[in-house]
Amino acid sequence: MSAEASPSEATTRIRLDIAYDGTGFNGWARQPGQRTVQGAIEEALATILRRHPPAPSLVVAGRTDAGVHASGQVAHLDLTDEQIEAFVHRKRGKGKPKARPEAGAAIAQRLRGILGSQPDVMVRDASVAPDGFDARFSAMWRRYRYRLADQRAERDPLQRRHTTWHETALDEAAMDEAAATLVGLHDFAAYCKSRPGATTIRTLQDFRWERDADGVLIASLRADAFCHSMVRALVGATVAVGEGKLAPERLVDLRVDKARTSEFKVMAARGLTLTQVGYPEDAELALRAVQTRARRELPTE
Repeated sequence: MSAEASPSEATTRIRLDIAYDGTGFNGWARQPGQRTVQGAIEEALATILRRHPPAPSLVVAGRTDAGVHASGQVAHLDLTDEQIEAFVHRKRGKGKPKARPEAGAAIAQRLRGILGSQPDVMVRDASVAPDGFDARFSAMWRRYRYRLADQRAERDPLQRRHTTWHETALDEAAMDEAAATLVGLHDFAAYCKSRPGATTIRTLQDFRWERDADGVLIASLRADAFCHSMVRALVGATVAVGEGKLAPERLVDLRVDKARTSEFKVMAARGLTLTQVGYPEDAELALRAVQTRARRELPTE
């Protein structure tokens, strides 16, 4: 893990907006000996700031699994004044870096230069974050999209790395009906891969299915947060409904039972993309972070 700046040293928080093709990455989170999105960006940062250590670490809105893509990922990092000056090529004593509007553009440009001309991870934008911003804890929701081409859809080989192909025709109306039954504040233990000490209570704000112009099935899911493998499990459960293997009401029964089951399959990562992360108005960012850090609980009746 990269070292952090001294607590007594003033830093400026930078927001990064990131996109990546997850095919060649072993997920977001840095892992020894594995190529990850976090590792690739932090290595680029370390290269640029090699004369201004310590290299910063990234805090991300949502960790994606191996093979999952992103078009709207958000992360933040904290830079000292000296480090920002290294990005903008300014000498010390010419104003505070956080007051320089060009700082964000310079950081994004330098990172893109290190990541390459046709990279599978792109820093789309960088900006000085407003006070109270935390990429993870200030987020109000995350939105994912899942692409699924069944026998009724056009199977485009150019989209094969971002679309899961299914061998049979699916009933999208039944899938959409089943998806709606799962919306709300619930314990999604049946649809999450458990982690010690982590809660599985989430608010699923939206879950729907529709076909695009090519007949490809598109699932759209939005929640305050998603636990490990939750999106792909929810998609897999509704696909089982579309196959006629599960009744729509069975999905609620499984949720209430709070136990993992073999009645449906967790879908492949390739069809999943994190498309957007939503944040409140700037004045509410810090309060939202405090609220998010509080452990989720279901309301008592």
